[in-house]
Amino acid sequence: MKRIVLLAGLSLVLGATPAAAGRPGYAWHDTPTGTTAHFRGLSAVSASTAWVSGYTPTNGVVMRTTNGGTTWQDVSPPGSAGLQFRDIEAFDASRAVVMSIGGNPTDFRIYVTHDGGQTWALTFVNTEPAAFYDCMSFFDDNRGLALSDPPDGQHFRIIATDDGGMSWHVTGLDMPQALPGEAAFAASGECLTTDHGHRAWFGTGGSTQARVFRSDDRGLSWTVAPTPMLVGPTAGINGLAFNGQQRGLAVGGDFFLPTASPDAFALTSDGGSSWSLVPGAPSEYRSGATWLDGHTALAVGLSGSDVSEDGGATWTRFDNGSLDTVDCANPNACWASGAGGRVADLVRPR
Repeated sequence: MKRIVLLAGLSLVLGATPAAAGRPGYAWHDTPTGTTAHFRGLSAVSASTAWVSGYTPTNGVVMRTTNGGTTWQDVSPPGSAGLQFRDIEAFDASRAVVMSIGGNPTDFRIYVTHDGGQTWALTFVNTEPAAFYDCMSFFDDNRGLALSDPPDGQHFRIIATDDGGMSWHVTGLDMPQALPGEAAFAASGECLTTDHGHRAWFGTGGSTQARVFRSDDRGLSWTVAPTPMLVGPTAGINGLAFNGQQRGLAVGGDFFLPTASPDAFALTSDGGSSWSLVPGAPSEYRSGATWLDGHTALAVGLSGSDVSEDGGATWTRFDNGSLDTVDCANPNACWASGAGGRVADLVRPR
């Protein structure tokens, strides 16, 4: 979503301190990245290995740790001046795919590494003037999708890869029509998600309804369902997380009103065909969400982090700091990242 670029410094303005705020046992353990880059992209591989992607005012940045965050290595692709790496998908310590946005159509690019970021292959460069790529997600090591706002104002654009990101082709031509002004949000790399089988979902906003699109055939065809979540020019669904094919969580709100965004959490139990608001959920903007296990979920945003231990029904704040995205490789390997170079791993109750 083009308007999301205005968010580049917003979480820095909030200046919240990462302090525990009530739920004992859950806490973010910040790791020293040695940079003030804004990390909106994150991929958790294990408790020891994670990748983050983002940007400084002048350059795109990709970093990797293989020792649990004790040290981080800058593995940014060459020629990253002016780019913002908004999403990253990593398969192990060596292989990763990163997606950039920027001020020009050709700044929407995808790079692939097979050697831990020592070298990168540029595998996609956008040539459509009206395209705006927001996020991507992979079903497995080979098959993945990337999502653009509607280049023609009518239909969202999906590109797909079958070879780990080395080549991309347009798919999803059987797509419901977009609403006027409808778009996705490039806030956390979580506007598109998959279940590691055949199903994929993406969330939208910016128009008169916040909606969830669903594909049951790896992106070839799509259906769409409305949600009751807050929507507006700068509001809608920012992050989706599914626990299996049926249970899903959507988070969002208005990024210009981070502490005054009601109706920002919704749940589905039927694979995204219908959505219900979560009574008592935080009335605050949240851009990222993930499941730790079958009943525990996390949500993060500019004003704090929350945990649910009952499938998303109730939520408790445990951190007041600013974060943009969150990802779990397994219940004991959860990471989050955001502005000011912040990357943290999760400490859980024993």
